[in-house]
Amino acid sequence: MTRPSPELRKLDYFVGVWHSEGELKPGPLGPGGKLIMTEHNEWMDGGFFLVLRSEFTSPLGSGSGTAYMGYDAGRKLYTYDEFNSTGEAQHSVGTFDGDSLMWGGEQHLADKVAKTRFVMNMLSPDAYAFSFCVSQDGNDWNTVMEGKATRLITSG
Repeated sequence: MTRPSPELRKLDYFVGVWHSEGELKPGPLGPGGKLIMTEHNEWMDGGFFLVLRSEFTSPLGSGSGTAYMGYDAGRKLYTYDEFNSTGEAQHSVGTFDGDSLMWGGEQHLADKVAKTRFVMNMLSPDAYAFSFCVSQDGNDWNTVMEGKATRLITSG
């Protein structure tokens, strides 16, 4: 029987109910404004994937999403796969660097594919700051969102 990788224990940090507030900057993702989100995060049976269920409001409207965080032991990378009610799908891989979890992926913006970087900086056991950046070439990055998440409840 396969057992969950020990690296998955680092994702225990995200278990619980989280409230996030961020500021979207005007640009390729829309007009800019406030993003508010609540996530309910708990381990899937078996302990291989953390399931994140979210509800959000943004300048583009309200919606919901489901995401899965896991770990690919062969590639030694964390995985993130999100699907939301606006039809978006995000697939990223990540690594920990101290108290930061950095995700990299790609996103379709109009008729182009942009590289994405989402960084979660753990500020305390119950709070992290986040930033989302996009790049057309992988060298010049534009920050399109910044904010903070706070844990409201410690269990999913």
